[in-house]
Order: sequence, then structure tokens, then C-alpha cells
Amino acid sequence: MTTEQTATAPEAAPDLLYTAAEEDLRAAVRALLADRADPAAALARAESGDPYDAGLWDRLAGSIGAAGLLVPEELGGQGASAREAAVVLEELGRAVTPAPYLTSSVVATGILLGCDTGEPDVAGLVTALATGARTAVLALPLTTAPGDPHPRAADTVTSVADAARADVLLLVRDDGLYAVETADPAVTVEPLTPLDLTRPLAAVTADPAAGLRLADADTARAAVRRGLLSGAGLLASEQLGIAEWCLEETVRYTKERHQFNRPVGSFQALKHRMAQLWVEVVSARAAARGAADALATGSPDARLAVAVAGAYCGRVAVHAAEECVQLHGGIGMTWEHPAHLALKRAKADEAAFGTAGRHKDTVAALAGLPAPSRADRL
Repeated sequence: MTTEQTATAPEAAPDLLYTAAEEDLRAAVRALLADRADPAAALARAESGDPYDAGLWDRLAGSIGAAGLLVPEELGGQGASAREAAVVLEELGRAVTPAPYLTSSVVATGILLGCDTGEPDVAGLVTALATGARTAVLALPLTTAPGDPHPRAADTVTSVADAARADVLLLVRDDGLYAVETADPAVTVEPLTPLDLTRPLAAVTADPAAGLRLADADTARAAVRRGLLSGAGLLASEQLGIAEWCLEETVRYTKERHQFNRPVGSFQALKHRMAQLWVEVVSARAAARGAADALATGSPDARLAVAVAGAYCGRVAVHAAEECVQLHGGIGMTWEHPAHLALKRAKADEAAFGTAGRHKDTVAALAGLPAPSRADRL
């Protein structure tokens, strides 16, 4: 093939199918969550104010090795890719599992891998995260989108997800990226009351002089963009998991619930609603898998794939959770049924790493489409 032919050759289509290894990983994670993260236990922990299960995290991160999927083998990880991490997040979404996987094993790990891993401090922290021995979170609001300008260094940052249980905070300052131990007296982590009790938020206050500098300003900006892009792209897989569980649970319930001596799921109006939801979930799977594959392969269209998934999957997850609550009737409105946990996670996820509108703006910009003005949207 000539140089000209190579330059004009079309890119390979994204691989949206699951490999045998990915399905094996799914089976292992699902079995663990069925054993340790059933809805009743998750609800009880959420009501206690501390939703995390340390034993579950040890087995997920250490025994299964999920925490190190994105980390190269030479740094103590599994040397896998975003595709495998997406499978884990699908299962965590299905069970609405309180675990710092997205914030620590995806976002924080991705940021550190964007720094100089030849530096002992960076390499040591990456290895600790890969084994699950430690967790780290980026001290920015959960709503920060990949393309957003990062706020200037501030003493207090609000709405930081999973900060209450993190060992290390990654702080973005004007002169670079810093790692600060949460046990440091110069750091205060104040829990907030979130909509989603399974993903706690906190306000983080740190002394401007605290912390260990890991990267300079330019490296830090690029690394944070990389971490946020991975977070936004793989969040779509968590949203897919939520939607799949809600659809499956709704179909199961409407087959069992009888009215007028027949299953309520046999009524045509409900069939239509569930059929429409199935189409949306299948489409969300394509979008989420497309984003995961683009991140895994380093595709030049990764930003576009992530934006498409972010614009679509959040809405599908919320719709599926709303239908789950409504089609369960009275029992779906009770605190004891886990449907409200799925709905709250879906609503909270809808704003995480950028709203649907923010992602649509990105799609328009990348595709060269004129976006409507803000005034036109009102």
C-alpha cells in the first residue's frame, strides 16, 4: 500500500461487541455484587450515612483486580483498557454500588497516567491505586465537563465526589497538580447532603501550601482533561447499567403482577412503553460502547464519541428509572424498593462530567454544526 493510500484509508469501525474476556470479567463482578451488594444491604448502608463497604472494595479492587485495569503491568496494573473498565461500571451501575471506582480507578488514575510516571512519587501513587490499597479523587466539582475551563485554585471546592473516603486528593493549582493526603491537618473534608446517597459529596478545603507537586501547569491541564474525558466516557457505561437493570426489573415485575386476572405486562399500553424503553437502552448501549472503544483505541474521534454518549445515555437512564418507579405502581414509590436508588443515581449522573446540553454543544462544535444561541433555547 502506498503512502497516499495509507493516508486516505478509512478508519476501522468501532467494535461494539463484548469479547469473551470482557464477559468473564462481567460474570466475576456480577457474582461479587450479588453476594455483597444486594439492594437491601445497599439501602441500609445508605441510610447509615456511610454507604461504602470496605470488604466489597477490597475484593473488587484487589481480588478481581478491577482497580488496575487502566494501569500498565509495569506499574502494578492489569494492562487492560477502557473497554474492560466500562464492563465493570455497567455492573456497578446495575447494582447502584457505592464504590469509588469511577472517581479513583478511572478519573484519578487517568490523570496520574497523564503525568510523568517515571517520577517515583507519581509511579508509587499509581501502583497504590492499581492494587486498591489507596484511593484518590480529583478535587473538582463532579459537574466539571472535559472541555470546561478549570476553575482557578481556590481554598474550598464543593461537590467533590467520594472525597469523604479518599486517601489522597488531587488538587489543580495555577502552577500544577498536587497530591494532598486527606489525613493532613491542612485539609478539611466536610460531607454534604447529596441527592444520591450512594455517591457522597463533600466540600474540600486545603491550605494553599499543602501537598506534593506532581506535575507542572501545562502537564496538569492536559492530564486533567484526559482524566475528565475518561470519566465522562465511562460514566455512560454506568448509566447503561442503570437503564438495563430498570428495564429488566420492570419487565420481570409486570409479568408477575396480575390485574383483572392477567399479567399487567400483557396490556398493550404497557407493552408499548417497555418496547420504546428497550429501543432506547439498545441505542444507549451502542453509544456507551462506542465511547469506551474510542477511549481504548485512542481514536481521534474519542471526544466526539464521548460527547455523543454523554448527551444520550444520561437521558435514557433517567427515563428508564422513572418508568421503573411508575410501572411498579405503589410498591415502586416505597423507600424499601430499590427503584428510588436507581432514579437518584440516574438523576445525579445526568449532571456529572457535564450536562446533556453541554455535551450537545461539544458535538455541534466538533461536527462543525451551528449551535442555537442561548437566547434561542429559552
